[in-house]
Amino acid sequence: MKGRVAYIYFKAKKISVIFMFKRNFKRSSRFGNSASRHRRSDDSRDSRSDNRRPSRQSSGRGGRFTDQKINPALFVRKAEPVAKAEAYRSKNAFADFAIDEQLKNNIAAKGYVTPTPIQDESIPMILKGHDIVGIANTGTGKTAAFLIPLLNKVLMNPQENILIIVPTRELAGQINQELFDFRGALKIFSVCCVGGMSIYRQISDLRRQHNFVIGTPGRLKDLINRRELNPARFSTIVLDEADRMLDMGFVNDMKFIMEKMPKDRQTLFFSATTNKEVTKLIQTFLTNPISISVKTGDTAKNIEQNVIRVKHEDEKLAVLHEILKKPEFSKVLIFGRTKFGVEKLSVSLVKKGFKADAIHGNKNQNKRQMSLHLFKSNRTTILVATDVAARGLDIPNVSHVINYDLPANYDDYIHRIGRTGRGDQMGNALTFIS
Repeated sequence: MKGRVAYIYFKAKKISVIFMFKRNFKRSSRFGNSASRHRRSDDSRDSRSDNRRPSRQSSGRGGRFTDQKINPALFVRKAEPVAKAEAYRSKNAFADFAIDEQLKNNIAAKGYVTPTPIQDESIPMILKGHDIVGIANTGTGKTAAFLIPLLNKVLMNPQENILIIVPTRELAGQINQELFDFRGALKIFSVCCVGGMSIYRQISDLRRQHNFVIGTPGRLKDLINRRELNPARFSTIVLDEADRMLDMGFVNDMKFIMEKMPKDRQTLFFSATTNKEVTKLIQTFLTNPISISVKTGDTAKNIEQNVIRVKHEDEKLAVLHEILKKPEFSKVLIFGRTKFGVEKLSVSLVKKGFKADAIHGNKNQNKRQMSLHLFKSNRTTILVATDVAARGLDIPNVSHVINYDLPANYDDYIHRIGRTGRGDQMGNALTFIS
């Protein structure tokens, strides 16, 4: 009797497993055979949020909550002209910082004269070797705030090794490019390690001279497991947009990497938002950090925010078409929730005669980079994207951000609309509500 019960239980488990497999296969089949795109070594989890469902329970602002619990009033705000805002009076000029003269020349060549608040407050503390928690609005120069002092750190000690961990491939590439700009002709080298690109090319690059490694958590962990990357040799680590990495499920990978690093290290954390999970991470891995918060509010004051109400979901596309015909919509970033939906919307816009492209997790890295390049260079005027484009990317002169699908939480909304109104420019954000 016992044997028969055990057999029936096993059969039930087997049937359950087969059912789950079929259900998951169906769900992924609309994108074609995606097995190779979801291997751990390809670091495809940087697109995990593309199809996430905003159905978790609310934990307050910054927590996960359903679309129905988002207060539409949060998406409406009048912009304040930059000219009316009191100008920030920096304590320093870039020429005043205790950094290498050639590095100062490279900074000046980029047109940098006066630091932004986050740069003004952070750079001196990083130069002194402190751990930093830097919180600032998007578009305020957080990348330069850590790259400039860390480049100087390498110039002072050529044996210094620095690890920068970011949530997405695009952000890794952008930071790497900014590093190139600041280093100029200085003999400082970096390796960018992200999914969607050949791991063997990255392994080859890691075997050459370098001081900086910039990468996404999954790919970095893969390289560590292959013994091609040794965390113990890094005495400095930067966690950029750590809240996003936690949200995307990278927390265990981040802990895995940091636990293998020297205890006596400098740890820098930068983001536009924070939450309880990030606070726990800070308490675990940072030593007496100096907190620098120069946020002036949840969203930039120079972004005009409003909603577009439609009665039914099937009306959204027609309304969007009419909006995009207006001349003031000169460079538009549209956010959707799923990879499938983003691609479908992009194709629809192209058929209507718009210069549109899409970026999402199902595109390989080369195509994603090309889509970004075309948008940045104004060869396309509309980019439809999942939240892979919501964090940290500096795309110049975006006139409008449109939330075609509601963000999963308010933090995501903050980061999405932060792609417009960068620096001292005015921006516009519209959110569809049905």
